[in-house]
Amino acid sequence: MGYRVAVVGATGNVGREMMTILEELRFPVDEIFAIASRKSVGVEVNYGERTLRCRDIETFDFSAVDLVLMSAGGEASRAWSERIGRAGPIVIDNSSAFRMDPDVPLIVPEVNPDAADLARRKNIVANPNCSTAQLVVALKPLHDAVPIKRAVVSTYQSVSGAGKAAMDELWDQTKGVFVLGPKDPDVFPKQIAFNLIPCIGDFRDDGYTTEEAKMWKETHKMLDPAIALTVTCVRVPVFVGHAECVNLEFDGPLDADEAREILREAPGVVVVDKHDAEEGYVTPVECVGEFGVFVSRIRKDPTVEHGLNLWVVSDNLRKGAALNAVQIAQLLDERGILRERAAA
Repeated sequence: MGYRVAVVGATGNVGREMMTILEELRFPVDEIFAIASRKSVGVEVNYGERTLRCRDIETFDFSAVDLVLMSAGGEASRAWSERIGRAGPIVIDNSSAFRMDPDVPLIVPEVNPDAADLARRKNIVANPNCSTAQLVVALKPLHDAVPIKRAVVSTYQSVSGAGKAAMDELWDQTKGVFVLGPKDPDVFPKQIAFNLIPCIGDFRDDGYTTEEAKMWKETHKMLDPAIALTVTCVRVPVFVGHAECVNLEFDGPLDADEAREILREAPGVVVVDKHDAEEGYVTPVECVGEFGVFVSRIRKDPTVEHGLNLWVVSDNLRKGAALNAVQIAQLLDERGILRERAAA
């Protein structure tokens, strides 16, 4: 049985990727609709070999679909997701708007699939922050083996996480350095080309940023609130692909070889870990277009009794956003939740 699916924010980076992944994973779609704001009505997007023209979110009848993939930003989600959910379809929301709502499940299917049963409360499921998604996929199997007591995470996040305008800014500034002369930053607070910016989101009163707070709050909601987690998020001049340096302290012994074997058997994880400068690890460039969360450089931290270090890389537009959203849809299908809606 197929479903009637709408993708809201279909002209954006993640919306387009959602269309691609629905087709790649052969999600059972009978009808699909591209939805956008009024200014993008009529813009063409691709779904497989088909070309769709975007429809206006203000006039579209959401009661006519079973599933809505929402990727139009937090403001649009706050304005529309609950209204759409009340009209009947299940909304999988890619923004931060409902992630911490106790009546909305926050899901990475490899980590907390049972949370899908809560989807019926508001007809909304939240997709986590891109950097959190890849982190918890790597942490879950290790935490199941030996509880993680503390984690210190530093992220190296690509500009695509901030949208198409951010990618354009990196491109324009890079050209400017060599050819056209300097270009003032617009999307980012400082120059991003050939630079690093240790600030993603807004500063909170405690000195951390909202992006950093998202990571520990979402990890606590999905995995375990007992994990002490501290984060530093850094924007880097990379177009696609997020990387993370992860330092873990466990409640008991877990050596690097054991961790390597556990991760090799874990769903969604690909271990590439050799003591080789060319083939022993994965970089953001190499993960683009891939579904997996790549874990490399698994090694003992000798400064604590039970410590390990990991290098974790993933395509942030895929597992960090669009892929995880479609995998949530697959989970809802497998558990019969979408079929209930379609039958109704």
